[in-house]
Amino acid sequence: MKGLARSYVWWPKMDQDLEEKVKACTQCQTNQHSPAPAPLHPWEWPGRPWSRLHVDFAGPFMGQMFMIMVDAHSKWIEAHIMSNITAPVTIDKLRQVFAIHGIPDSLVTDNGLTFTSELFSEFMQENGIHHARTAPFYPASNGLAERAVQTVKEGLKRMTGDSLSSRLSRFLFKYRLTPQSTTGRTPAEMLLGRRPKSRLDLLRPNIKAKVERKQEKQKERHDQHARERQLEPDDHVYVRNFNNNSVKWLPGVIRKQSGPVSFVVELQDGLVFRRHQDHVRLRYDAGSVTEIAVRCPVVEQPTVETCSPGVRPEGVSQEEVSVSSGTDGPSPTATLTPSMPPAPDRPKTPSPMVPAGSPVVLRRSQRTHKPPAKLNV
Repeated sequence: MKGLARSYVWWPKMDQDLEEKVKACTQCQTNQHSPAPAPLHPWEWPGRPWSRLHVDFAGPFMGQMFMIMVDAHSKWIEAHIMSNITAPVTIDKLRQVFAIHGIPDSLVTDNGLTFTSELFSEFMQENGIHHARTAPFYPASNGLAERAVQTVKEGLKRMTGDSLSSRLSRFLFKYRLTPQSTTGRTPAEMLLGRRPKSRLDLLRPNIKAKVERKQEKQKERHDQHARERQLEPDDHVYVRNFNNNSVKWLPGVIRKQSGPVSFVVELQDGLVFRRHQDHVRLRYDAGSVTEIAVRCPVVEQPTVETCSPGVRPEGVSQEEVSVSSGTDGPSPTATLTPSMPPAPDRPKTPSPMVPAGSPVVLRRSQRTHKPPAKLNV
């Protein structure tokens, strides 16, 4: 229009007048192209999980309708197969989801008949949920739900075998354990605060089982030279003395068991010590023979065993029990020797004696040492 006008006439502010004429033309405005897109206005990221949900329907897809929900904070996707998308069925499905994760603060949907119904509006008001509906015919306003719908569809197309519900469950399980590109963390960690166990976790070593095996081996090596002792409260014992005193063992009585292998012992002078089982041993008095006999094991093998005094196994005569007094304390110990014929006396070979003051002669080896033959290439 400007070029055509310039080819015939000219007047001051001709271009401005022509532009205003076109702007006021009704036919020009009704047939004009769409304007440039408005600047992007992203949704505010909620500070806590399950605060704002974006909901949309997908389908018919694979002969079914799906309700897709996505959490704006964690990007957690909930996908459910729907028999129909009426308001009562949708409300029942939302109740099942809210019973697991709780009631959100706000819900974002499009302007479908289900979401604009009076029954759905009452459900939102009763639960204190702010219902935000996007602009009609502009799906980008609910872009998070639209992208979740596309993600679920693409995932189900790649899943094979089993039923549709089984494929949907397997896809959602893998999706929730995959780090999300926006947050950099998995949806499960963002929503649940933990990473659920999957089959991939079997690749990682089980630290607990490894430690338990090490402890079992350590216990097995230690117990080869250990002996189990049965100590109970009110037992008369000797307790190890760690003070700077010539007495190594002090007599006392066990008052209680403070741990698996530790005991509280009261001495005769009233002092109370807490000692490990390795530092406590039974004290054999004259009146404790019956108790000792009950605790002493029966010797069944022809080996020399140490037992309490006054107790002898079956098949061992009284003469074969010799009592020797130890140096650790006044408690005697009994050495049991099985009934075997005495061995004949063997003549002792006199050991050579070195006279006192004789010089010590060092003996040297008479072997001739030769250097090894090496191959020189």
